[in-house]
Amino acid sequence: MTRYQKILAFIFLAVWTWAAIHPTHIEEWLLENFLVFLFVGILCITARHFKFSSASYTVITIFLVFHLAGSHYAYTQVPFGYTLEKILGGNRNMYDRLVHFLFGAMFMYPVYEFMKRVVKMEGFFAYFFGFSLVMCASAVYEIMEWLSVASLGPNLDTYFVGAQGDVWDTQKDMGMAMVGALICLAVLGLNHLRIKLSERKKLA
Repeated sequence: MTRYQKILAFIFLAVWTWAAIHPTHIEEWLLENFLVFLFVGILCITARHFKFSSASYTVITIFLVFHLAGSHYAYTQVPFGYTLEKILGGNRNMYDRLVHFLFGAMFMYPVYEFMKRVVKMEGFFAYFFGFSLVMCASAVYEIMEWLSVASLGPNLDTYFVGAQGDVWDTQKDMGMAMVGALICLAVLGLNHLRIKLSERKKLA
């Protein structure tokens, strides 16, 4: 690990420790952190063979920090979510919408990087298949929510699923992830265009 990666790991562990102290709903916290442990474990194991860039580790850490805050309070009760509700003029805690947006925005780059460096895809195919993987992950998470509530009990529906009475909650969550991913793709595309134009100027 580089010094910067150690700093990111320290930030993650510090936030996780805070989130683990007296969470609002222990069942919801355990379910959310099962996914965290699984994901971080995969990152650590695969890092022996493939290391992401510092930029990728940064956006992953940012997302995990927001996710851990949601697991501590329960997504439907995060204080900042009520602030977003007032700003956006909604009638529900909006924190889960924010985190789904961040999932798309923050994971699009690491997935794109993986497609380029490991799968050896370039241009449109790296963008398209990277975007498809992010949306697939978003859909799988929603299915996992449903299966968890179906198998562990309906009392988890209020906090783990966090639909808050919205029958279109699943679709809206995936829609926010899609918007985040598309914004990231637009930034990547503009940066790629900037590099190409710069290279042409040097050759001219």
